[in-house]
Amino acid sequence: MDNNIKTLGVIINPLAGLGGRVGLKGSDGEEVVKKALALGAKPESPLRATYALSQMVEVKDKIRALTYGGDMGENQLKELGFPVEVLGSPAAPRSTAADTIKAAQLMRDAGVDLILFVGGDGTARNIFEAIGDSVPVVGVPAGVKIHSAVYATNARNAGLAAKDFLEGLVDEVTLSEVMDIDEDMFREGRLSAKLYGYMKVPMAGNRMQHTKSSSASEHDELMGVVGHIITKMEEDTLYIIGPGTTTKAIMDELKLPDTLLGVDVIKGGELLASDVSESQLWELIKDPEEKVKIIVTIIGGQGNLFGRGNQQISPRVIRRVGKKKVIVAATGSKLNSLFGEPLKVDTGDPGLDEELFGYIEVVKGFAHTAIYPVSN
Repeated sequence: MDNNIKTLGVIINPLAGLGGRVGLKGSDGEEVVKKALALGAKPESPLRATYALSQMVEVKDKIRALTYGGDMGENQLKELGFPVEVLGSPAAPRSTAADTIKAAQLMRDAGVDLILFVGGDGTARNIFEAIGDSVPVVGVPAGVKIHSAVYATNARNAGLAAKDFLEGLVDEVTLSEVMDIDEDMFREGRLSAKLYGYMKVPMAGNRMQHTKSSSASEHDELMGVVGHIITKMEEDTLYIIGPGTTTKAIMDELKLPDTLLGVDVIKGGELLASDVSESQLWELIKDPEEKVKIIVTIIGGQGNLFGRGNQQISPRVIRRVGKKKVIVAATGSKLNSLFGEPLKVDTGDPGLDEELFGYIEVVKGFAHTAIYPVSN
């Protein structure tokens, strides 16, 4: 074989993130998948996979691609014209964690240089169970929950990180965390994260994300943020409240019940809807005469603004509201945890990500705001 040819393993979890738009906060388990599909959820991970792989099309003749059948990689690679070797196929019409594990093991045994996988934290756990830290990986974020540092910040950066590694432009790897949370506790509003191990990832700088961080010393800052936002609220405006402890503090101060990890809707100091799905949210705001604003926070240590845990606030919802009506709430401590890196968006719509690129106002405290960069 040509020594210049690199071998890339591609594994796609076609069901990753399926529950995000419909408010299920995950897609682990057959029953959750069935419920998500019944609610009208549409697979998004194949599209994200295609976007990541398209970053490598110009060097596809230098890549030997190994994958699994159907939407676990075969379809997307062939669509883009990659030379493909299919190692096997899912055992049932819908792929399972066992298929992911088997695919990763076969790719390791075939001596791949890198595995590009698409999914969420559950998928990362499956890959880790299969291969440990024996093969470098790059994750394409497509799940509802992305706590693991083995993921790139978005699909485009995943493809570019993989391309640079295969071309030798990035030749060092580091061990990064594989994290996951208990989805049943997550749906009950309790966050229980666990470190499962480490996998090797290319040292691709800001293209790879950090693990989520938090601080117990933010209370005074947080109360300032809450006070500022509440005093600016307008009675005739509908507010979409994103998930997170920062936004929960707003709901607590208003003495309204909240779902912590879901999306709530309020107007005139009253709760209109709780833990809404994307379609429910759209029904509430689709009237162009309705005044609407979005209140969201960021993930500490990562800086994700849209596309992590708040997929119910979909591209069409964001476009309907408009960037100028997005209120970002983040304490100075949370912003400092980014070490100067910009906020990130990964909505699944590259055009919208471009529109959100630039700068956005962040409420850091009472009467204290800052203009912060947003990267796509």
